[in-house]
Amino acid sequence: MKMSKMFVQTMRENPADAEVVSHKLLARAGYIRKLTSGVYNYLPLMWRVLRKVENIVREEMDRAGAQELLMPFVQPKELWEQSGRWEVYGKELMRLKDRHNREMCLGPTHEEIITSIARDGLKSYKQLPVNLYQIQSKFRDEVRPRFGLLRGREFIMKDAYSFDTSEEGLDREYQNMAETYKKIFDRCGLPTKMVQSDSGAIGGSVSHEFMVITDTDAGENDVFYCEDCDYSANSNHAVSKLPPKQTDGGYPEKKIIDTPNTFSIEELSEFLNIPASVILKDLVYIIDKKPVMALIRADKEVEETKLMNAIGGNDIRIATAPEIEEIMINHGFNAAKGFIGVEGMDDIPVIADESVREMKNFVVGINQQDKHLVGANLSDVRIDKFADIRLVEAGEFCPQCGKPLKVTRGIEVGNIFKLGTKYSKPMNAVYLDQNGKTQPYIMGCYGIGISRTAAAAVEAHHDEFGIKLPISIAPYHVVIVPVNIKDDLQMKVGEEIYSKLMSANVEAVFDDRDERAGVKFKDADLIGFPFRITVGKTINEGLVEYKVRETGEQTTVTPDKAVEDIICRVNNALSNKE
Repeated sequence: MKMSKMFVQTMRENPADAEVVSHKLLARAGYIRKLTSGVYNYLPLMWRVLRKVENIVREEMDRAGAQELLMPFVQPKELWEQSGRWEVYGKELMRLKDRHNREMCLGPTHEEIITSIARDGLKSYKQLPVNLYQIQSKFRDEVRPRFGLLRGREFIMKDAYSFDTSEEGLDREYQNMAETYKKIFDRCGLPTKMVQSDSGAIGGSVSHEFMVITDTDAGENDVFYCEDCDYSANSNHAVSKLPPKQTDGGYPEKKIIDTPNTFSIEELSEFLNIPASVILKDLVYIIDKKPVMALIRADKEVEETKLMNAIGGNDIRIATAPEIEEIMINHGFNAAKGFIGVEGMDDIPVIADESVREMKNFVVGINQQDKHLVGANLSDVRIDKFADIRLVEAGEFCPQCGKPLKVTRGIEVGNIFKLGTKYSKPMNAVYLDQNGKTQPYIMGCYGIGISRTAAAAVEAHHDEFGIKLPISIAPYHVVIVPVNIKDDLQMKVGEEIYSKLMSANVEAVFDDRDERAGVKFKDADLIGFPFRITVGKTINEGLVEYKVRETGEQTTVTPDKAVEDIICRVNNALSNKE
């Protein structure tokens, strides 16, 4: 490809709305252009990257025994009603009506569609197991799209679905997909960590995410892990053993005391001269539009996804101060936030964290302004359910081996779920077993964000000058830069190098633009060509400048030596498929 013919416009300044490295660099290097909030045009450079990621995914999925198909982007309401998700999925589901006033949605995921396909086509146990996958655009109407391709509204995803006759079969396919994912991300140049996670709106009993570990601002999830064993989990699923802490308040008797102006845990702790670990914190959440009370040791925080799952809800947020005030008034109390308790709130569910079980003679709010109950015990507090609703912190102990947990940031690029019969039962997707009886499919779900993977690769591979994508997914492998296009020898040698590389199936770009060398070099680094061959004045001595983008290594060699080395490196990188 001649650079003068390429559709690429680089920019020297970052877009005003770009927050993370991948968004800044992909826009500046001419890979993407924003169309509207959370929706981007994939320009030629980006499309080449995406196709390479897709091809790696296809090769490994096909090798693992999966079969590709393509499902519609627009989905009918009826199927979502069959699964029970039409009313509960949330505002991320973009709903619309056609000219006949039939309700539909833009597919954020395809569990309903694939289950209906299996229901119509897989009638006997003899046809199972089967794994079907697609690579398709998705749309989720995110409330706050950000981070460019990492959290857009429209994105490209590979989603696969397995159908089996037993939990043992699902376990085998789950492991098969986990191993396949590792190969895929290794080939994309992305070291990932497989972490336990929450199943979210997809549902199911077991799920894991594949996280690219990063120290950039794009890391959207805390990942807790142990260096001494294989434990790792997303913050919304992580568990830990707590270090020893004072949980006995030591109050000799139960009584109500004055605690004026102690609206926060810090103020109450300082006023009473006690550690926060002997204060029972009461928080009010709104889950599916209804209030729920969460009790937790005051030196710990609630993990909202865990709390939502403990209730069996689909949407959660902390209650606002006006909402808390209204709840208090409706129950006959006149206490402000900071003094609330469960007393008299009999119609509101109360969930207590497991950490509360160890508390004795503690301090708790009782819905009286400027007063608290001290010397309280569990028998003094109504609790409907105990559950792990605590947010894990670094330094707490690993649940498997007891060593301290560490925390890092991660970008989710893939996930796998054990769905079981979550969709097959309500949608009556069944097969005939060996005894002629109908049984629901045992299902699994396996997703990879294609566009997220490309963006995550930029987060993992860049420097202050631009993008440094791995050879396997870089849009082109090498750029040949003649310093002076009016120099016949430079142009002749550059063309010869270009021709030799192209003949060897190396994807090359010949920068034939009438621009200063500095402009060409900056563009080459910004775009992220893995290799650069510069044909300048040294060609009079039979030498060219050869640069490896990843390492910054720069040498002066003969043109043939540069060509030979690039061909070898590219072939080695692209042959790494096992």
